[in-house]
Amino acid sequence: MTGRERVIAMLEGKAVDHLPLMPITMMFAADQLGVKYGNYARDHRVMVDAQLKTAAEFGFDYVSTISDPAREAADYGANVEWYEDQPPALIESEALLSEKSQLRRLQPLNPRGGGRMHDRIQGIELFRKRIGLEKFVEGWVEGPCAEASDLRGINRLMVDFYDDPSFVRDLFEFLVENAISCAKEQIEAGADIIGVGDAAASLVGPKIYEKFVWTFEKKLVDGIHAAGGRVRLHICGNTRKILDGIGNLGCDIVDLDFLVPVREAREQMGPRQVLLGNIDPVRVLRNCDPESVTSAIAECHQQAGSRYIVSAGCEVVRDTPHENVRALANYAVSH
Repeated sequence: MTGRERVIAMLEGKAVDHLPLMPITMMFAADQLGVKYGNYARDHRVMVDAQLKTAAEFGFDYVSTISDPAREAADYGANVEWYEDQPPALIESEALLSEKSQLRRLQPLNPRGGGRMHDRIQGIELFRKRIGLEKFVEGWVEGPCAEASDLRGINRLMVDFYDDPSFVRDLFEFLVENAISCAKEQIEAGADIIGVGDAAASLVGPKIYEKFVWTFEKKLVDGIHAAGGRVRLHICGNTRKILDGIGNLGCDIVDLDFLVPVREAREQMGPRQVLLGNIDPVRVLRNCDPESVTSAIAECHQQAGSRYIVSAGCEVVRDTPHENVRALANYAVSH
């Protein structure tokens, strides 16, 4: 099986020759190529070279265009601070929607307008040109809670849930429509799956999640499916109190951060949901030895059952020992 065939078979509930391997690598991948991360995040050609080198070196079944959460925000006009060898960052004190009235002036994104989302689309096209159908190719958009936090400022948004719920709904509606537009272009460019990063959703309780966030995540998931794509939901942090809602979104893959017991996710999401993760990327994958990594990922696999993809709970830290990443790969290949 090719990596792409393996992942698709897993998602379709078919037999696989071994478990798929899909760790998130960003700074780790840039370091494998020997490039500064600022260049990785700016230039899809550098990103593609780094991802392909990393996937080949460690036997990953996929490549990804994830780099940082500021792509859409930058294209909306948000102020982004760039660093030579770290991810670009949004400047919350200068949040684009610090004044709520600015939402009325915000223009819809043009995914092929020459901005950072266009660069991501070009990365997907280049992946397809370089590797054909050998690897599973991942695009990316930000989820409603994450993107709203990027544009409004996370502290303001958390207050808005209580003080101005109608504004939050208007903002989420606008952002989801644009995310679907960006996802469609990535799917047309050749993306097999769209990752949806909605980290800020882990910071709300189940009542806020159900009342605000779930509805718009569901709309985004359904919109991506309607465009012919698949969905991988990635919410960093502790999502234990919202697992039931996440399980009802209909995502093709649900990532679990290390704070979430895999057994609980399986119990609440049922036997058909494909789960991914979730060893601690620092205390286990970076700081332990290969034997400990193997033991930890085996425990995740045991709790998840057969519908499972090998990965850490979040991004592979840039200085993770290579032998520990190979331990993940060896486990996937042998199971």
